[in-house]
Order: sequence, then C-alpha cells, then structure tokens
Amino acid sequence: MFAQNITVSGNVKDDTGLEVIGATIIVEGNATLGTTTDIDGNYVLNNVPSNGNLVFSYVGMKSQTVAVNGRSRIDITMASDTELLEEVVVVGFGTQRKVNLTGSVAQIDNKVLESRPVPNVSSALQGLMPGVMVTSGQGRPGQDEATIRVRGVGTLNKADPYILVDGIETGTMNSVDPNDIESISVLKDAASAAIYGSKASNGVILITTKRGKTGKPRITYNGYMGLQYPTEMIKRIDSYDYARLYNKAMEEAGLQPRFSAEAIQKFKDGTDPAYPNTDWYDEAYRTGLQHSHNVNIGGGTDDVKYMASVGYLDQKGILPNAQRQQFNGRTNMDMQVNSRLGVRLNLAYIKNDYADPVSSYAGGSSSNEGGSSDQIIRQLNRIAPWIVNRNPDGTYGTISDGNPIAWLDAKQTVERLNQNFTGTLGADYKIVDGLTATGTLSHVSNSRHSRYFQKYIRYNPNKETEPNHLDERYYNWNRTTFDAILNYDKQFGLHSLKAMGGWHTEKYNYSYSRAYREKFPSNDLTDMDAGDAASQKNWGNSRELAMLSWFGRVNYDFAGKYLLEANVRADASSRFAPDYRWGYFPSFSGAWRLSEESFMEGTQGWLDNLKIRASWGLLGNQDALDDYYPWMNTYNLDAKYLLGGSLQSGYYQKGYKLPTITWEKARTWGVGLDATLNNKINLTVDYYDRKTNGIIMDVPVPNEFALDAYKDNVGSMVNRGIEVMLSYTNKWGDWSFGATGNAAYNRNEILDLGGVQQMNDPNNGNIRRIVGERLNSYYAYKADGFFDSDQAAQAWMDKYSTQAGYPFGNRKFKGGDLIYQDTNNDGKMNADDRTLIGSKDPSVTFGLNLTAGYKNFDLSMIFTGAAGVYRMINQEVTGFFDGDDSHPATAWLNAWTPENKNAKMPRIAYSNTSPSISSQVMSSFWIQNASYVRMKNLQIGYTLPKGVVNPIGIENMRVYFSSENLFTLHNMLVNVDPEISSERASSFPLTQTHALGVSISF
Repeated sequence: MFAQNITVSGNVKDDTGLEVIGATIIVEGNATLGTTTDIDGNYVLNNVPSNGNLVFSYVGMKSQTVAVNGRSRIDITMASDTELLEEVVVVGFGTQRKVNLTGSVAQIDNKVLESRPVPNVSSALQGLMPGVMVTSGQGRPGQDEATIRVRGVGTLNKADPYILVDGIETGTMNSVDPNDIESISVLKDAASAAIYGSKASNGVILITTKRGKTGKPRITYNGYMGLQYPTEMIKRIDSYDYARLYNKAMEEAGLQPRFSAEAIQKFKDGTDPAYPNTDWYDEAYRTGLQHSHNVNIGGGTDDVKYMASVGYLDQKGILPNAQRQQFNGRTNMDMQVNSRLGVRLNLAYIKNDYADPVSSYAGGSSSNEGGSSDQIIRQLNRIAPWIVNRNPDGTYGTISDGNPIAWLDAKQTVERLNQNFTGTLGADYKIVDGLTATGTLSHVSNSRHSRYFQKYIRYNPNKETEPNHLDERYYNWNRTTFDAILNYDKQFGLHSLKAMGGWHTEKYNYSYSRAYREKFPSNDLTDMDAGDAASQKNWGNSRELAMLSWFGRVNYDFAGKYLLEANVRADASSRFAPDYRWGYFPSFSGAWRLSEESFMEGTQGWLDNLKIRASWGLLGNQDALDDYYPWMNTYNLDAKYLLGGSLQSGYYQKGYKLPTITWEKARTWGVGLDATLNNKINLTVDYYDRKTNGIIMDVPVPNEFALDAYKDNVGSMVNRGIEVMLSYTNKWGDWSFGATGNAAYNRNEILDLGGVQQMNDPNNGNIRRIVGERLNSYYAYKADGFFDSDQAAQAWMDKYSTQAGYPFGNRKFKGGDLIYQDTNNDGKMNADDRTLIGSKDPSVTFGLNLTAGYKNFDLSMIFTGAAGVYRMINQEVTGFFDGDDSHPATAWLNAWTPENKNAKMPRIAYSNTSPSISSQVMSSFWIQNASYVRMKNLQIGYTLPKGVVNPIGIENMRVYFSSENLFTLHNMLVNVDPEISSERASSFPLTQTHALGVSISF
C-alpha cells in the first residue's frame, strides 16, 4: 500500500514562547517539498506523506526531525543552539533576520559594551567590527570622541558616518549613555545604506536603545569608579644631560658654552634650588578620577511596556581643571492600544558640561571657542628642565611664552555647557493582515554655551600676561523630522515578499552669537558688562536647511534560499540650487543560501549555513561641506571704503559660487560570503569597490579673476578592500570559551583632482594629493642613514650644494647628519626629490575579542591594532638643543657620535643649525611607522551565587575589574602613543583607565 498524502499545519515557537518567523519545514528526503512559518509562527504544508518525517530548521536553533504519524497538526518548540548568530539585525527603517541579509551589515550588542569604563561610545567600538576604522585621538574630558571611518576615506571633505539613535539623526555618539544601548549596527555597503540616500556615502551607524519587555519590573544598577593615567608620555632628559650636551653643541657651533663646569655639577648633584631639574610632566599631570552610575527600570504587560533610565558621569582629567559632568535620562514606552494600533514614545535628555584648562595666549580664535589645553601641553613638552617652576617667593620662572603651571594654577578654563533633548512620538496601524502604516514625528534640540575668561597673570616682576578678557559664545540648533511609512509583509507558500515605501521631511535651524570684552577691573569680576566697553565686539548668524525625501525597499525570499532586495531613495536638499536639489540613490542586492539546496544535504551534519552575497548601489554625500548654501553667491559686510575723506562701511563679494554644484556620489559594489560550521564557527568575508565621483574641490583661478577659488564637483577617488571576520564559541561543562577575530584591508586611490596631477593638502603642507596615489600621504625627502664622517658629508655637499633649488642654504652637513636621497636621479637635490612616504590612514586594521568563563567567573580581552599607518613627528616631539624653550627626549642619549655610529638619532647640533632637523626639511626619518597592537580592554568578573543574593532581594549581582588601553606595542622613535592626533604631540594624552565596578539587578 502507498502512504496517503495529507495536509499538515501547526505553529513553531522558540524556547521562550515567542513565535519563530521564517522557520523552514521540509519533508525529509524531499527538499523541494517545504514551506516556512509566517509572521505568527504558523505554517501549512500540503502533500505530506502520512508516514513521513518533517524537518524543522532555523538558523541559531537546533534542527528537529518529527514523525508525522498521520497527524494533521504538529506544533513544536525549537531550542536555541547558539548565542553567536544574532537573530535579528537592525537595518534602515526596520529589522531583518541575519540569515536573510543581502547587504554588508556589522552589528554588536550591549554585551560588548557592558562594564567598560569608557565615557563615550565611539572609542568602545575600536577593533570590534571589520571595515570600521576607529582612531582614539585624545583623552580630553568631553572631547574624547574617536574618529570613525567606514571602509576607508571616500572623499576629500567631511567623511564622518551618518549616525542615528533610534532612527533620529544625532551626528555624534556623545548623546547616548553606553548603558542605554541595546545594539549598534553599521551599514557598510550601498545595499544596506542606500535607504538613507544623500547622507549615507560614508557609512551609516544605527544605535538602538533598550526597550521594556513583558514581565515584572526589573531594576538594574551599573556603576564603576576608575583611575586614569596617560597611555604614554615622552621620556625627556634631565637638566644635567641637557646642560652638558647643550654646551657641547654650542662649542661645535663655535659659540661660548652657556654653562660652567660648576653649574653642570650642580645640575648633576641636584641640591641647589637655583639649578633645578624640573619635571614639568610631574608638575602638571595628576591621576584622573572617573566614576559612572546608571539606574535602569523596565518591564510591562502585553499592552504596555516601559523602560526608563538615569545616568551620571563625573570625570576629573589627568590635567588640573580638565573635567566633565554629565547627567542623562531616557524613557522608552510601547503601548498596544488595540489589536490594530500601537503607539510608542521616546524621550531623552542629556546635560553634558565639560571644561578644559587654557593657556594665557593663542586663544580667542573662531575655531577653538577661546582656547584649549593644546598650548599648555605644548609648553610642557618644550620648556627646559633647568627653568624653575616656582621661586621661593611664589613667583614663576618663565620662557618667552610664559609658564604652563601658572596657567593651571590660575584655574582658567574654557567651559562648554551642553544640553540636548530628543522626543519621538510614533504610531503603527495594522490596516489589513500584512499591511501596516507607521508615522513618526521627532524633534531634537541642542544648545551649547561656551565661556572663556582669560585671567591677568603676573609671573614675576619682569613678565606679565596681556590684559584679561572674556569670550562668550552661544550655539543653538534644532531638527524636526516626520516619516510616513507603509510596510507590507506576506508569505505565499515558499515565497516571501516584503515591501516598504516611505516619505520623509526635515527642517534644521541653527543660530550662533558671540560677545567679547577685555580689560576687566579684576579677575573676580567676570560678567560681560564689567569689561571695557571700548573693547567690545560681537558676532552672530543664523542658518537653516530643509530636506524632502521618498524611499522604498522590496525584499523577496524563495524558500529561504534565494534572496533579493532593491532600495531606492530620492532626496531634495536646500543646500543646492532649485534645479540641482534632487538626487536619486538606488541599490540592488541578492544572496544565495547554498546550504539550503538539496545537493548540499550531505553537509547538514557540519555546515549550518553557507551564503554568498552581491550588491551594487549609489550613495550620496550632501554634508561634504560646512557651507549651508554652497551654490548661492553672498556678500561680506565688513568692507571699509575711503569716501569723502573718511572710512565708510560697505559690502563686497569675496568668493564665487557655482549654481550647478550638487551631491558627491559614491558607486559601490561588493560580494560576500557567510558560513556557519557546527554551530560554533562563523566566517564572514567581504570584498568591496567604492568609487566617489563629483568630489567637491577648490578650482584654482588666475589672479585676474579677483575672487577666491570656487568649488565644483570635479574630483574622484576609489576605495577597495577586503574584510574578514572569524569567530568560535563553545561550552564544556562549567567552562566556556569564545574568540572573534576580524581584519580589514583598505586602499584608496585618487583618480581625478579637477584636471591637475597633484596638489598640497590645504591643511598640511607635508601631505600631497597625487593622482594614482593614496589620500593623506606624506610628501617629504627620503633619508637613508647617517653620514659616516665629515668627509662623506662634504663629498655629498660638493655634489649637490651648488645646484639650483638646493634646500639647505648654507647649513653645513657633517658626520652623523641624515643622508638625503636623489630620488629622481637627476643629479640635483631639490624639491623634486620629495616622494610619498606613507599615509596617515592605515592599510590594515584588526581586532581580537577573547572571552572565557568558569562557573561564576568570567574573563574577556579585546585587542586592537593597525598596520601600514604613518605618523609625522616634528622637533617639538623629539626636542632639540635650542635652550630654554626646548626639552630633548631621552632618544638623544643615543645620538650619533664618531664613537657611536650605530646610533638611533642623528648628531646633536645647536639650535636649528643642523640640516637634519625637521623644521629645516621634512624627511622620512621623522615620518614614523605607527603600526601598533593595543590591549584595548581587560575585564575580570565574578557573579555572586543566587543562593547568596536572592535571600536579600537581589536577583543578580556581578562585580568586576576592567582596564581600558592597558598596554600598546609599537616601534615609534620616541615613546609617544601611535594614535597621536597632533604632529607636535600637543593633543591631550590618550588615557588608560583601571576601574572597579558592580552590576546589580533587582
């Protein structure tokens, strides 16, 4: 007899009772006969042999084989098999199951961010996702946000990714408490990012905050207290070594030595206060203190779910008066009004106040809001150790610029008081089964009050600062957005169709005002009206932007094997002239899950998932420039004309703007592979090619044009790269172990510079842009070792010094000086011999995340690193022998001498007389390979047994020790952090943090 075919239906849930969407059900032995569960976890399968078996499978869960035995209804519960694969990934305007992704999306959850003593989210991302390059920068409280580049740098202009928190544009990660984050997704290719159109060419970062879950109220406290230290400080020589080497340099220059033998001996003895050995770093830097606290409450019913949190962060930086205080609150509510209507409300507020100590000069520019600690740190690097800090009578020793400790003692800072509010009201209405309408109204408001009062200081009877003055500024901006979206989601047997269409509008307003006065009666009277009215100045402006968009996405899935997706977005921006406002940004992608094919049945025992992906799309960059109206010719109002024998106010046109200027556009295509083996090993590989056209650049004009160079869409460049991510996780009894490694290679190439072959970077004369080469490449003379003798140096000079364009003037080369190469072999030494040395952007970035656990103990380690990256350091980093305002590094103790020819540094020379010094010409010797490996985080935790904490009303309690930036391996010339953001090492030092913390749930 033949078995009778029947129809089988049922429901599939996971081990938490939630319906499993998209689970695959096939008849064993016949992979073509199958179906998938719908949005409610239900399925119907026809023509099932009554004596057959059904195989239920879903990525991340254990497959089950169930005998039919003539039953027409079979309900099952599937058990989780691994925590490694994220079930749902946040994408633009929605979520997708990871197994169904056709684009390149990286995601991390809150577990990676938990219990890390980081005051901002951006630096915590370093090393966690391939293709997401994070450079830490500096440790200044409140201004320590890292620089993020997604798949390299694709423009000559602003290259920051587009950042959204719960779907709302923020532009920064400092507006969210790390404790509030549920997940972070990075949309890296056009297939995933095109839905954001004109703002997506530099990548998109989606931050999703925590929401309430069904159940009783759950209160969680997370807090830590930590100590902070600089990751590295440059080691500098003491007064004795400096004095004796300085004397020697003066003698070799034919000058009378500054210090007598008796004075040098006193420096060595260190007993006479008139001959000090001032450790300027020790005088200024201190141990920083940071503590953070967050309380979160969440819970709800099937109809109402809520989450509310408050947080507080206090940071005392490693420099006196560098500090930050932040208070933040957030609440997310979800209300199911009836079976059709759901409403959600998100409210967030952050008050973020921080201060930075400032110097008593070089302040007041429009860019630095009155000053920064940069000049303090610069002087701490430069000032000689034989300069006394404080005299017995309380006066200060000084150099020409003053005394950095006096500035710190004066407690003068630039204060930045920030407030940010975000409110979102949204509703979802189920029109019919599978069709839902969504409306979202959001408003973001941000204000900053910046205040800098520079005090009058008398260092000593012979030196004082300029008169005191006050610089006060106000910045305000707000953005209102509205989104209307229709979502369609329907299952037709083995066919799954999703469609989304939306409309978006936004309005952005910005205002700025600034006031200035000087000559206040005393340092204690700091209100603006106390200053001299004759010195008052004021500035102000307002700007506005608007954008209108429509967008759509279609997803098609056949039997969980063949996946297609198409996106399109059209944006109109007020940044551009009316005829050039609209931009169109499509993308197409597809994926093939080979592991679901019948010919792969033999791999089911070890191959859980194998998918190949491909994508193509266009993205835009409307934020390339800070100019709100780059197409509109405007007039300056600060002209002065001599009319009738007196100066009269007027206006003039300073620059010319093209009305045809428009979007920068990036064409991106890529292919990828995803694989899961034995539910323990996961592999992702991606290759991408991104070409940016219409890059906005300055177009040079002749002097006769009489206006500044204008901007036009004339540049182009390409980025290509490979990304790999490999992970392994397993458990053995009481033991668990996990390892996730990632690496990314990126190389960019300049294709067009508006018709010219090369040009200097407008912000750095030592960086050259050349067609066919990498962006941000240093351009300098090539040095190859030291001259072995004075005779060899003289022979080199005889060959080159009489040639035209010789760059060293009358400076004499000697044994121990750098040997500069005639790179073009034309027999001359001139500017044409400069060559590209390396880029400040890394070619390779990588990371390794290790986790282990035994019973209630847990351990995690995160390593990050970069290779193929270079940093230029100038003479203020290494120091040179220039007297009071220079402090040589200890590297000079291994300088070239006739007795030490295998030296680390060139010969020591007086002041700037050496042709080797970087201020004379920049050479490859001073452009350092800054490749490094850093232990980014080490964390050890212990979760107290429930038998101990439950009786006292605590559900869960974990204590931990966590260290950030524990150590760094590199081969720089001096011991400076390889991620240094300043060529003169005057940026606020990057910090390491050692913290003790606790997490308690009730």
